[in-house]
Amino acid sequence: MNEIAIHETFQNTIQGEGFWAGTPVDFIRLAGCPVQCHYCDTGYANGGEGLPRNLRSFEALIAELRSPKVVISGGEPFIYPQLPDLVKCIEATNRTVSIETSGSFWQPISSSAWITLSPKEHLNSHYPVVAQMWERASEIKLVIETGSELKYYDQYLSLKPQIPIFLQPEWTQRDYTLPLVLNLLQQYPKYRLSLQLHKYLGVD
Repeated sequence: MNEIAIHETFQNTIQGEGFWAGTPVDFIRLAGCPVQCHYCDTGYANGGEGLPRNLRSFEALIAELRSPKVVISGGEPFIYPQLPDLVKCIEATNRTVSIETSGSFWQPISSSAWITLSPKEHLNSHYPVVAQMWERASEIKLVIETGSELKYYDQYLSLKPQIPIFLQPEWTQRDYTLPLVLNLLQQYPKYRLSLQLHKYLGVD
């Protein structure tokens, strides 16, 4: 099956978060996510009722790509059994692929794909990070709302010293969370700041 449900796509933008911030990318945002983070910035806090969900062929998605790097986000990309095949098709065009995930679901994926793990288990205990995702993650991005997130995941973070770990202020409370993150970085100097550059710049 070479079709997949799309929330939206956009091209010729930048990655605003994490390790690849500032890199020119195209986005393929898949539809649907069951985790229901209350601060979800793509509309899935309540499950996404009424949000766009359009079946698109892999061929159509690839035809509109413009950048050398493609970010597959959501929603939650790993709920789709078609994801590994989509990644292979994109990589066959000599593009690199990054996937943004909560880590609550797993399936084997191309070893070349960059996996951004942004765990949300502390928000919804019904969706813990699966063990394979802790092993496979290329970077870990923690959205910081209270500061307690670091202690919640400490047992996992301490086992992954070689992986870049980013602390990202929760956007809707940024007047509070940005100073909070800057203080946390003094306590955890090996971690790095992730700002949502696209929001500050006003780009998609």
